[in-house]
Order: sequence, then C-alpha cells, then structure tokens
Amino acid sequence: MVEKVKVFAGNSNFCLAEKIANFLHLSLGKMEIKKFKDGEIFLSLNENVKKFYCFIVQSTCYPANDNLIEMLILADSLKRAGAKKIVAVIPYFGYARQDRRERDNDPITAKLVADLITVAGVEEILTVDLHVPQIEGFFNIPVTQIGGQRILAKYVKENFIKNFKDFCVVAPDLGAVKRAKKFSCELGDLPVVIVNKFREKANECEVTEIIGEVKGKDLIILDDMIDTANTIVKVAASLKDRGAKNI
Repeated sequence: MVEKVKVFAGNSNFCLAEKIANFLHLSLGKMEIKKFKDGEIFLSLNENVKKFYCFIVQSTCYPANDNLIEMLILADSLKRAGAKKIVAVIPYFGYARQDRRERDNDPITAKLVADLITVAGVEEILTVDLHVPQIEGFFNIPVTQIGGQRILAKYVKENFIKNFKDFCVVAPDLGAVKRAKKFSCELGDLPVVIVNKFREKANECEVTEIIGEVKGKDLIILDDMIDTANTIVKVAASLKDRGAKNI
C-alpha cells in the first residue's frame, strides 16, 4: 500500500514530516507555499494525488493561525485534487484549551477548529496527548490519540529515579490528577501530590493548596502544556517553600 501513500509537510515541523516520509521510504509530497503581501497564504500542489492516501503532518502551534490555515488550505487542495483519503497528523492540537465556556459569552474554539478541519476535507486525525480527552468528541471523524507517558516514564526511570521511596508525582492542578495518577503507575505507583490553584485570568494563577507530603521529597511535575511557564514556576516555588528537595 505504501506506493499509494503520499506525505505532505506544512511549515510547523518540516523535520518531523521528513523523518516520517523517510521511515516509509517515501519522498515528501511536492507543493509550494508562500504568502501574498497582505499575509494571505498561497498553496499549490505540484504532483498528482488522485486515488492516493494523503497524510498532512502539521501542528497548529505558534504561529497558530498561520499553521492552522495552512493545514486547511492543504486539505482542501488534496480533496479537490481527488485524494482517496486525507489524514491529518497533528502532534500538537492548538486551541485545545478553549474546550468549554467559562462565561456565558465565551466561544468553544476547540469545537470550531474541529469543524473547520472536517469541512476542509480531513477524514481522520492522528494526534498526541490532547489537552482533555473529550476533545475527541468534537470531531465527527475518527480520532486516534497517542499517549507520550510511557516514553516519558522510561526516560525518568533511566535518568532520574534512584530511590523510589523519595519520589512523588505532582499534579499541578486538579484537572491533571488523572494524568498524574496514570503516570505514577508507569513509575511503579509513586505517591501523587495535588496542587490546587486559582486562575484569575489566562497565564496567571495563584497556588492555594498543596495536598500531600512534599518535605524532603524529590518531585516530578507532570504538566500538559507550557505557554508562559508562569504556572510551573509558581507551583515549583510553592513546593520548594514546603521543603521539597529536587523538582
């Protein structure tokens, strides 16, 4: 089936797309991407994709809007060119934080982005560690979510953990508890410490409570997303204030 597969790379992570194509003994699909003077993205396919399974490798990370629109335009191009199936490989799914309404007039942008991707012609999604699992339900197409915890746990075991009795896994907020417990199981059922925080607005938070003993412990904080690092810095400082050793 490999001869009927084509892999296309957006600008978000060209190196990753190239490695995937090389693993499949393929060359990356030929296309041209550039910008008009007003910032609009122009894309042109330079090869035949009719009846091919086409994979788009594109994260919607910074610059999020450019990368998202680029993926949508590429999907539309492949659809109109007769691709047999279009699969989007999205290692980082942007706009995932806006998955619910905090206030009455807030948008649910994660759902909007899911709709845009589907309308553009994508028929299946491959992604890694979504911000919350329920985002899968925003799509009306198959979504395969790959977890990175086993790989992270292997790295932690090989590089950090010498005495399991001194280690704890830290959930930096209440929403991370399930993720932290799953990670602790990968490390041999380490104790889990829970940090409760109050977020007044985006990228700003205050630690209000720490549940669990951290004094004299070595801690592994498992967070899902770092934007400004404000949260992780404040959580680490609070843990240090309560006597944590290495974080």
